[in-house]
Amino acid sequence: MKTARPVCQVFISVFISCAPALAAFSPAETAILRGVIHDAQHRPIPDARITIQAAPSVHPRALTSDANGEFHAEALAPGAYTVSVLANGFEPLQEKIQLQAGKSPLLHLQLEVAGLNQTVEVTSQASRLKTETSTAQTYVSSQEIEQTPGADQANSLAMITDFTPGAYMVHDMLHMRGGHQVNWFFDGIPVINTNIAANIAPLIDPKDVAELQTERGGYSSEYGDRTYGFFNVVTPSGFDRDNAAELIASAGNFYSTDDQFNIGSHTARFAYYASVDGNRSELGLATPVPRIIHDQDFGAGGFLSLLYNPDANNQFRWIASLRGSDYQVPNTPGQQSAGIRDADLERDDLIGFNYSHSFSEGMVFMLAPYFHFNRADYVGGPNDTPYILNDNIRSSYFGGRFVLQLEKKKHNAVVGAELWAQHDNSFFGLMENPSGQIFNQRVLNQLETHWANSDAMFAEDQYKVTSWLTLDLGLRLTHYDGLVNENAADPRLGAAVRIPRLNWIVRGYYAYYYQPPPLDSLQGPSLQFAVAQGYGFIPLQGERDIQHDFGLTIPIRGWALEADRFHTSARNFLDHDVVGNSGIFVPLTDLGAIISGTEVSVRSPHFANIAQLRLAYSNQIAQGIGPITGGLLEFAAPGNFLLDHDQRNTASAVLTLNLPGRMWMAPAYEFGSGFLNGDGPAHLPPHSTVDLSLGKKFGERWTISANATNLGDSRYLLDTSNTFGGTHVVNPRQIYAELRYRFHF
Repeated sequence: MKTARPVCQVFISVFISCAPALAAFSPAETAILRGVIHDAQHRPIPDARITIQAAPSVHPRALTSDANGEFHAEALAPGAYTVSVLANGFEPLQEKIQLQAGKSPLLHLQLEVAGLNQTVEVTSQASRLKTETSTAQTYVSSQEIEQTPGADQANSLAMITDFTPGAYMVHDMLHMRGGHQVNWFFDGIPVINTNIAANIAPLIDPKDVAELQTERGGYSSEYGDRTYGFFNVVTPSGFDRDNAAELIASAGNFYSTDDQFNIGSHTARFAYYASVDGNRSELGLATPVPRIIHDQDFGAGGFLSLLYNPDANNQFRWIASLRGSDYQVPNTPGQQSAGIRDADLERDDLIGFNYSHSFSEGMVFMLAPYFHFNRADYVGGPNDTPYILNDNIRSSYFGGRFVLQLEKKKHNAVVGAELWAQHDNSFFGLMENPSGQIFNQRVLNQLETHWANSDAMFAEDQYKVTSWLTLDLGLRLTHYDGLVNENAADPRLGAAVRIPRLNWIVRGYYAYYYQPPPLDSLQGPSLQFAVAQGYGFIPLQGERDIQHDFGLTIPIRGWALEADRFHTSARNFLDHDVVGNSGIFVPLTDLGAIISGTEVSVRSPHFANIAQLRLAYSNQIAQGIGPITGGLLEFAAPGNFLLDHDQRNTASAVLTLNLPGRMWMAPAYEFGSGFLNGDGPAHLPPHSTVDLSLGKKFGERWTISANATNLGDSRYLLDTSNTFGGTHVVNPRQIYAELRYRFHF
């Protein structure tokens, strides 16, 4: 009993002396780190190895992600940490974070699938296109879109034309590899549209693009019906945001503004992103004369993405995109004096759903139903002569696709089907108005309704013969039933060879494609009118193409050099023309077309984290073969002729510079050798423009930039086609300032 008191006193003394040290590690003075490891489609990755390193001298904390890709680390001292992640089949990831006392951040760490090299990537992610190793590809990031002058504006496609060889805008439409039939995807969901030359409005605001993936030929049989280009828009999911919002506002000459508000956040398994946007300008469509007359445009839209991962094997994603664009059709001075006031009113809505399920290691099932509505309404003014036109084309597409993918040993195989139906509800109104007087006589007032459907099945295997040789073998079977009934069997063959030690990639492919025709028809009164104008009409057949490509990718000390030589032979080449001077544009098919070219792209490394250069060049020739075989029948001599969008040489360059004081500058250059002049064979003179953007970040919330396109205000005749005004003059200099404000809520 006499020794008890001293022992208690010692214990109490030790406890009191240690209390400050224990308090230093109390829950209020430490941090908790939570996180989820996932792939680019935000599917959880189990059994990933996570290392949390505070400093080189401190023993690291090692963790493993659970079945839902989640990890949890407690009692971490505040300060800077490096989080490293390793997982089988994925590229390593390292990310620096800052932990604060009493905080519990939730990290979402995205791993990229390990690929053959930097420019040849094989993925199984539903939001990204599954590509062949023989496919020529271009990737553009959201930062590049934000910093490239004009690229983030709603009516701009500079995110494509500034970075993709052989892509250019002419008569307000995107052309690529000599054609304008291209496919769009939003997060791997198809945006079906068979109309040719009917729509000029954008499908999505570039500010909603997290990454743009472009493919030029060599497509997987999973994606097959548009030969000239594929664009997949990867949109923000919300997993990269933590109760974050952004307000973007701009103002420039021609009374222009282009604004957006977006918001996004996430939990461990659910994420959302939403945006609304609006734009207006006194400079909309390309003008027929240098003077800007009657050329306003107004646009508004919204985008929504919801993503939910109930567990590591299932994922649900919903997207919705709504857009409306109204354009005044630009006038010449004479047309303006005569009171011509035409307009083009467009609407585009997409609702899509994507479900993916992993049955076992290497086997994934994906299902994607979708609905797409598209409208182009050309409204003539009361003073139009000799006819007042109302041409309203409304198309609805209902469809779905399912894919079963199996990746095992040396094989990466897919089988699946895609089915869609199209319902067209078109109105042709034509009123005779020879002298611009009030006494008009209705010539045509006709409503046409048509249905069509396309059923396709596909199978493909990507077989890795050795570490340096990969073969692609695919087949796509298509049945189309509309105004015509057609079947197609399209084989796809490709190969990629990696040269040892050099790591150069030699690739090639030989592929067949079938493109369903537009659901356009002239019958009854409209056909009688066309006959009276000297035209005929027979239903269009689908375009059938044979394309082959040979390419080389050379990585050198961080540089990526890509060169391709392609050749396309088309039968029933889809084009368009106008019925006399009525303003009614109707598709047609030429007997064929031959398009060939050479493409080169260069991407530099980041020099000292200061500069990066991207170059794109194309040399091509686009020839049609007469006579006309379908659609709007008019006289066309047999034999070869140059297409109106034939331009032999195009080049672009974008240089991004990171300047001191968190500033950046991005000059861009574009060159074109000149489009066909009239019926040719002469071409218009060469032309070039220089664009420039300069920006600065203030803290983590504010970014301000000044942008100018066509900095030298060069005015020249761009083309002489007959779409929306006949001739088109390049847009004048446009200057605008943009403010971005980011905040948390």
